[in-house]
Amino acid sequence: MLNKEDKRKLIDGVLGYVLEPELISEMSDVARFRETITDEIIVHVGDQLKMIPILISGSIKISREDNDANELLLYYIEGGDTCAMTLQCCTVKTNSQIKATSMEPSVMFMFPAEMMEYWMDKYKSWREYIISSYHMRLMELMETVDAMAFMKLDERLLKYLNDQAKLLGSLEIHHTHQQIADDLHSSRVVISRLLKQLENKGIIELHRNNIILKQF
Repeated sequence: MLNKEDKRKLIDGVLGYVLEPELISEMSDVARFRETITDEIIVHVGDQLKMIPILISGSIKISREDNDANELLLYYIEGGDTCAMTLQCCTVKTNSQIKATSMEPSVMFMFPAEMMEYWMDKYKSWREYIISSYHMRLMELMETVDAMAFMKLDERLLKYLNDQAKLLGSLEIHHTHQQIADDLHSSRVVISRLLKQLENKGIIELHRNNIILKQF
């Protein structure tokens, strides 16, 4: 169980350069600590959201999911980030429209939704942080749309692998072909064929349980 000082240090470590000490102190009063494991589903489509997450470490995938459980990758959040879609749902009091999945062991704090408006009125730094979060997620969504509209699937696949390597800080990617297909809204057979082509070009190495990216 973390005490207030432990919470304050963790929040200050990722947001101390953005938020003033008074706000960080208030945040540490109400923060709820949460840890996740790899592939843990944190939020399902349809969940009632009452807490705002801020990621301390790790990475989380935000995706859309249809009635047949097909997924479409929207964006990722990393240390110091919050989820714009969650903020929106909390603001207008609607159920979750997204699925959030932990990409790796992650640590986050959860804050009561009602504190967002209170801090927006009280702290300029919080307003700027929230606006910046919306802007960053919008840019990432636009990048996703652009990739789907203007890039060939093999180009999207290579970009995806590069993004994963940067996100996870490793050239070794522990994703199944089906997971990649789900993220890119394609089929496993097509993705497996394209991965084999990348291997033949010397860009990746395919192994039973992982993919090794040999170059960015």
